[in-house]
Amino acid sequence: MANLSLFSLNTENIIIRLIASVIILLIGFIIARLSSNLTKKILNELETNKILKEQAGVKIQVEEFLSSVIKYIIYFIAIIIALNQLGLTTKVLYALLITILVILVGFIILAFKDFIPNVVAGFMIYQKDKVKPGDVIRVKDIEGKVIHVDLIETRIKTKKNDIVYIPNSILNKNEVVKLKK
Repeated sequence: MANLSLFSLNTENIIIRLIASVIILLIGFIIARLSSNLTKKILNELETNKILKEQAGVKIQVEEFLSSVIKYIIYFIAIIIALNQLGLTTKVLYALLITILVILVGFIILAFKDFIPNVVAGFMIYQKDKVKPGDVIRVKDIEGKVIHVDLIETRIKTKKNDIVYIPNSILNKNEVVKLKK
């Protein structure tokens, strides 16, 4: 009789844990969808894709990419919490989570390793008014008239009518000589 009572308590416990896990998954998936849509709306309102395309020449849909990343991270977290509720979470799952996050951070760092220094240099060029369209400059072996300055690069038209794109970080790191027009 005691064994039967213990069995029914254990079965009830398993059923309660299973229902809790399913509820956690459903709530996690709903939160992921809402967070993804909210991120996309906020980035759309800020016109992120348009600004990055015009200013930086970035052709990927950043709004879509970031909203998807957020959605899948929340999915993954919900799955981990649901498995934990079932008692299945092990150190392997945590190691997997850490590995995925490290890889994701690594990809993000590699994707923006040249972008961020150029944007920072672009802000410094704007702030210090170092070069502006119409200036005739020489940087390293390149000499010509500045035709456009944006956050990422500066375009120079040489005497041979070639257009040279110089990353702003190079302008910031090297000596820029303003020549007389």
